[in-house]
Amino acid sequence: MERDALQRPPHGEMLVVALQVHVGDSFPAHRHEHHQLVWASSGVLSVDADGTRWTLAPNLALWVPAGVEHATSASRPASMFGVYLRPRFTAGWTSPTLVSVTPLLRELFLHLTGRDLDDDTRRRAEHMVVDLLRPVDVTPLSLPVPSDPRARSVADALLASPADDRSLDAWAADVGASVRTLSRLFLAETGMGFSQWRTQARLRAALPGLAAGATVRSVARSVGYDTESGFVAAFRRATGRTPATYFASAERSCGTTWSSPYPIDSADGKPSAIATGKSRAT
Repeated sequence: MERDALQRPPHGEMLVVALQVHVGDSFPAHRHEHHQLVWASSGVLSVDADGTRWTLAPNLALWVPAGVEHATSASRPASMFGVYLRPRFTAGWTSPTLVSVTPLLRELFLHLTGRDLDDDTRRRAEHMVVDLLRPVDVTPLSLPVPSDPRARSVADALLASPADDRSLDAWAADVGASVRTLSRLFLAETGMGFSQWRTQARLRAALPGLAAGATVRSVARSVGYDTESGFVAAFRRATGRTPATYFASAERSCGTTWSSPYPIDSADGKPSAIATGKSRAT
């Protein structure tokens, strides 16, 4: 979204803007003086905030409080909505919080993109949005990154290719460190041993595929697991849920099932704000 768009006061307490996000597009780390709900009506978004990466399927949005630094990216084409709320209009959460997007909440977001709403209609819809916000009990997969150049080089390589199965010995030789030193660096700087960190990296890399509806078997193989059962067991240990139920939990909690994505249309004065490019600010 254009920076000056947020400087223009919304008609009411919220400003809802739609963006078409392409594979590889990103919004570098930034802050807003407004609260923000990040949501994709279709596709998959990743939001990095407070040291955690949150993966958003269409049934989930992320509440980002005013002043919290965050970055957003897309591993698949996505129809992204930014819902900006004045600081005084709050849901009461002071840290990033996953919320469930029910069909009603989805329609309200779309409704609020309209520029021709009268003040009373807009006000009622805005208050209903806040009333419908419900947190979702899903464990995010945090992944601290080491700062030492040797350990960071290994971490960056595994983030780029999570299926790489080289041993710690091989990685140590590759970056010119002893096995003991590299092991110590991962533990000291991430709070995890190398093996645990790599498992966490693989599981986090699996989330976009799972959110997009890929089979558990294909996702498991893409991130380096030889067997589906091994992947499922590791995923359950880390999140308390199976891969098949991780994103479905929000739907079950609301008693809803998602259908085909709602199209974004800029007709009739609705601000679709279609944007392209590899790096933007929103």
